This record gives sequence, structure tokens and C-alpha cells, in this order.
Amino acid sequence: MAELDLSKKVADRYLKREVLGEGTYGVVYKAIDTETGQTVAIKKIRLGKQKEGVNFTALREIKLLKELKYPYIIELIDAFPHKGNLHLVFEFMETDLEAVIRDRNIFLSPGDIKSFLQMTLKGLAFCHKKWVLHRDMKPNNLLIGSDGQLKLADFGLARIFGSPDRRFTHQVFARWYRAPELLFGTKQYGSGVDVWAAACIFAELLLRRPFLQGSSDIDQLGKIFAALGTPSPSQWPDMVYLPDYVEYQYVPAPPLRSLFPVASDDALDLLSKMFTYDPKVRISAQQALEHRYFTSAPLPTDPDKLPRPAPKREPKASDFDSHEGPTVLSPPRKSRRVMPGRDGFEGNSLQRDKVEDNVGNSRQSAGDNTGKNDPAPMSLDFSVFGLKPPNRPTINSADRSHLKRKLDLEFQQPE
Repeated sequence: MAELDLSKKVADRYLKREVLGEGTYGVVYKAIDTETGQTVAIKKIRLGKQKEGVNFTALREIKLLKELKYPYIIELIDAFPHKGNLHLVFEFMETDLEAVIRDRNIFLSPGDIKSFLQMTLKGLAFCHKKWVLHRDMKPNNLLIGSDGQLKLADFGLARIFGSPDRRFTHQVFARWYRAPELLFGTKQYGSGVDVWAAACIFAELLLRRPFLQGSSDIDQLGKIFAALGTPSPSQWPDMVYLPDYVEYQYVPAPPLRSLFPVASDDALDLLSKMFTYDPKVRISAQQALEHRYFTSAPLPTDPDKLPRPAPKREPKASDFDSHEGPTVLSPPRKSRRVMPGRDGFEGNSLQRDKVEDNVGNSRQSAGDNTGKNDPAPMSLDFSVFGLKPPNRPTINSADRSHLKRKLDLEFQQPE
């Protein structure tokens, strides 16, 4: 009874506001700490019935975040049970990197892109130094605070690694950010899977749209090989021994410059090292931070000077004026407006983007933002989908019950 009273007392301390979004296994609310006046974010996770046992992903997230205290990793402030749910209290972050990438009113300079990538890699490098894999790297898991600081969040799929005999599930990461060794079914992997996902995020910052948009694992591999060339046994000797390996028709690698026409030479060099097929040769997060890309001009923008989406406001009737363009949801519960690209800027391909007439009111989640005169080899053909682009995949696109069993089994194995 005393424990219930304590739980209620802790729960009453936080005054819930609106829903911010949904993570892999929980709903996130904005709340006020009535004792300090601090704005926080609370993730509510269902503990489950007694026969189902404890939610191991929640325990893993608590365990790891208590160890991972770092400026570029989200801070876990408190954790408490209440009414059959586990509540995790985090520092409040205003937005995420996906919202920045998708906001067409934001111009990202080369220094801005460099700053976002640098903070991402700093957070990753610290995780890997502590032998932690994130395993769910994607733009909407990179949160941005009011001071512009970027932090890694959502550690529900994170895992301790390092043992040579440790076997993991390969059904992690949203498909568009999944490394080729995972797509080929490997059960033994290391920090390279996070670096590949960070490379996909880097490419997305440069293009202002997701880079590799496969509709299945096989299609995802096809998109990767079309963009980066089919790997040869000399490039990746272990590839043919992976559980789900299938041979693909050889396609030579096009020049990266043709895919990223406005990127600097240093940016392309770093990107190519992060997109190395053989995970044993792929650059590490720490090595990437030491690359000359981060010390060449322009230097990374100070976080407090980075652009961020305008604060949310209540929609007005004028917001739905069909002459101004359709209102879309991007990501869920975040209002965005498709706007024509602005002329007169140089620095990334978004500024030359035009809203095509044949797309009409459909949302271009893939974003064909490579410029009207530049080829866009990884763009989607909307005619295949009846002028309706596919939804951005999430980890939930895998069989959730199967994945939960896999994660729970991993958790119960001795460290």
C-alpha cells in the first residue's frame, strides 16, 4: 500500500499536456514537473499482464540510459510505475531532425548539415565506446532542443555488444536505414550497423529526402546496389556466407557526385567511407569525427544558430486555402505545408525543388529534391503507387510479436 501511495505521489507530480508522438513501444506526452516548473517528456509504456512478464525493452532503455550520461544523448530524469504502466521521464526536446529535413521553409547550409552530422556521430561514438549499439538510428530519433543541441533518443532497441559469440536479431532499424549485412540476415554484427544508418541520415540531409527507399528487404538491397554498385567478393569477402545471401546482377557503382551534385569533395569522401560494404572495413563513428570534412571550411554551425521549424500554432481557416498547397502530416501530429522551393540560394538541392503538377495534392515523402536539371536515380515512380507515395517504414513494419520475442530472448541471455 505504501508503494502505491508513493507511485501516486510521483505520478501526481507531473501534469500531462498534449501527446507528442509514439515511439517503438510507447506513447510520449509533454508534461510539466509541478515541483520544478520544468517541461519534460513522459513516455508511457504498458507493463503487460502478469503472464506476459515485464517489458524488457523498457528495462533495457532504463538500464542503458542510466549508464549513458552525455550531452548528445537524451537524459532520463525519472522512471516510475503507475496504473499498470511504466513511465519514463525525459528532458523535453522541441523537435527532431526529420521535422527539420522535411520543412521546406528551412534552408540548410553546408555548415548546418555538418553540425547536425557531427552531433549525431558524437552521440554514436560515445555509445560505441560504452559497447552499446543503438539499432534504431533514423531522423525522428534524433531530437533537437531549444538550444539547437541534437541528442540520440529511443534506446528501446539498443543492445550491449562486444562478445564474439553474441547473436542478435537482424530485424532492427527502419528498413531505409538498415545496413546490407542486416538485410542479408546476419545475426552477428557490431557498431558498423549504426554507422551505415548515420550515412543514410547524412545522405538525407544532403538531398532533403530519404536516400534509399526500398519497399521490402530484397528491394532495399536492390536500391543500395543501384546507388552504390553491386559489391564484389573482393570488396566484401564474407558476403556470400551470410544466411540470406542471394546473388544480384552486377551493377557498376555510379559516381557519388552524380547522386549528390552539390556536396563537397570532403563530404563525398566521408560518405563513401561510411557506406563501405564490408562492416570490418567500414569507418567507425570516432574515425568519422576525425575526418577532414569537419575541419574544412565551412566549419560546423554553432548549435544555437541552427535553423529549426517554427513553433506550432493553432491552425486557421486560411491554412487550408487550396491555392497555397496541401497541408500534410510530417511526421504524425506535426503540421507541415508543402511550399515551392525558394530561388536564389546555393548549398543544397532543396532550393531548386519545384512542386510538380502531375503529383497534385499528394505528399512527396520521397521528395525528388535533386534539382530540375539533375538526375534523381533513387526517386520513386509514383505511377506504381497510383500517385500515392509509400509510408515511411518503421520498426513496426516487421512482425512486432516476433521481434518482441527476439528482443526478450536477447535480454535474458547473460551479459
